[in-house]
Amino acid sequence: MLQFEWSMKRFIYIAVTLFFTLTSCGEYAKVLKTEDTSLMYEKAIEFYNRGDYTHCLNLLDKVKVYAYSVGSRRAQSMAYYRAYATYNKKLYEPAAELFEMFVSTYPDSPFYEECLYMVGLCYYKSSPRALLDQNATNMALRYFQSYLDRYPRSSRKDEINGYMVELLDKVSYKAFLNAQNYYNRGRYVSAIVSLDNCLTEFPGSRYREDIMAMLFDAKYQLAVNSIEEKKLERYYDAQEEFVYFQEEFPESRYLTTMKKQMEDVEKFLKGYEFED
Repeated sequence: MLQFEWSMKRFIYIAVTLFFTLTSCGEYAKVLKTEDTSLMYEKAIEFYNRGDYTHCLNLLDKVKVYAYSVGSRRAQSMAYYRAYATYNKKLYEPAAELFEMFVSTYPDSPFYEECLYMVGLCYYKSSPRALLDQNATNMALRYFQSYLDRYPRSSRKDEINGYMVELLDKVSYKAFLNAQNYYNRGRYVSAIVSLDNCLTEFPGSRYREDIMAMLFDAKYQLAVNSIEEKKLERYYDAQEEFVYFQEEFPESRYLTTMKKQMEDVEKFLKGYEFED
């Protein structure tokens, strides 16, 4: 009995879906043949409200051929629906570009605040994993910050701050991975520069302990493998880095290894003191 009821519900769902699909296709084909821009526009909005974003966009694109004046209310409405239909199709970067175009074209629109937020949200949704290029991530941060600067008391403030924390974490992790790549290949000078930049640009990074431990080891390895005339300065740099690290992370899991390395550092520096 239960299986029969489930089968009937599934049959009804498929039948209803098919009915609306065929109806939509018939309507769409009919409207597509007309040159009545008002009718095309109205049907495009109907398709949008039904969740048929593909037919909506196709009709809006056709209406554009007949070109309403950019400053007209109809043109603004079309731009708004095109952006949202693209967003609802989960085409986030193209949607971001359409929302960007909207805010640059209609700065006095009552939808300006909403669309400025949507630019950031679209870029946020298109932000890739940390190993990949982070252009979309940086664009999301830029537009979210622009939104908060313009609307500091917005009800979206906490939500946006949450997104920005997540995005900054991703960017800081990307920077850390780039620095780690230099370190793993034994390119210690480049690693030191990159790790220092990580600490400067992302002082609150959750990878700070790992970054500082790697920075000490990079300086230590550089000192050990330096030519004689550069060793003293580089051993002092390693010593200084260890002091900073121990002060900030006195319980760190890295300290056991670091203290063993510091024995070599201190032995070398004492040798120089004895020579003096």
